[in-house]
Amino acid sequence: MDDHDIKITREQPSDDSKPLTNPGSTTSTSSLINEGILAGQKIAKISVITLISIGIVELATGYFSGSAVATADGTDSISDAVISFIVLLGLRIAHRPADKRFHFGYHKVESFAALMAAIGMIIIGGFILYHSYEALIQPREIKQPILTMIVLAVAGGISLYRAFQMRTIANKYDILSLKTDAKNSIKDGSASVIGFFSVLIASQLGFLQADAIGGMIIAGYIFSVSYISLKRSSLILVDSWQDPKVTEIVKKTIEEKFNFELIKVRSVLLRPTGLVTQAEVHIEIDGSKSLNEVELLSIDIETEMRSKIPTMDRISIVPHSSSMAKPASKRWSGIFRNRRNTLRSQQ
Repeated sequence: MDDHDIKITREQPSDDSKPLTNPGSTTSTSSLINEGILAGQKIAKISVITLISIGIVELATGYFSGSAVATADGTDSISDAVISFIVLLGLRIAHRPADKRFHFGYHKVESFAALMAAIGMIIIGGFILYHSYEALIQPREIKQPILTMIVLAVAGGISLYRAFQMRTIANKYDILSLKTDAKNSIKDGSASVIGFFSVLIASQLGFLQADAIGGMIIAGYIFSVSYISLKRSSLILVDSWQDPKVTEIVKKTIEEKFNFELIKVRSVLLRPTGLVTQAEVHIEIDGSKSLNEVELLSIDIETEMRSKIPTMDRISIVPHSSSMAKPASKRWSGIFRNRRNTLRSQQ
């Protein structure tokens, strides 16, 4: 950045630092994030307990009945419980405030938890596929088909009900790891339904391979869900923004809302960090404005941006002089530099 530019940044204050100005502007964002994390933690806890219980019952049923699909679904449920636990840990860590080591906070841990959950799903899918293939080569008669179908039907109903609860919370607060877990849970409930019909076909129509085929379908479902989650979490971790419409919305909003200031938006740089979004906006304004006028204008722009995107956490407004008024621009730069050094010395 040259002498004509000033970078004014406002973000949600952490325990170790104080905001430059306008601390109330991030109150709603902070409240929304905290509310989402707490709601996510609660439903993740319920998910862990529910899936472990369902998994144990299905594994026991698969062992006594000899059903490959019941065993596959039980294994899937136990693995989903582990994944929900990983998501729970990720949400707990993401809730921590920024500190001296992680200056921008722990929000990306949530995306990392989603990545780990996706990898875990791939491993479990491979195990289920191998076990189902063995059952396809050597099919066995199911000993307790009625009991097995009842267990699978009940497990599917409970899993789907809890999954839709989780998806509602995940969509409301845009929590990636919880969305991954919700998709995984919907997959788990759907797998139980698939298992039910596989056992029904194998026991009533005598097509024993249907049991193993059901397990393979479950494995394929796991792979498809894990691929989507793996792709999205990886893109977030490498700072890839996937919605270009938001950039245009921000640019159009600023130029139309502040047209009386003759502002021109050079660029809008957006960075996803899991639960929240960070932004750097470069604008051209009248170079004769004072530092106080620039800061007040930056506050207004920030407020307008947060009204459009509530998950905005850290917004950097970088003004550039649109005229050749170098003395005024240098004065901004010098005053702001002195102020920034003073704030650093106080921390």
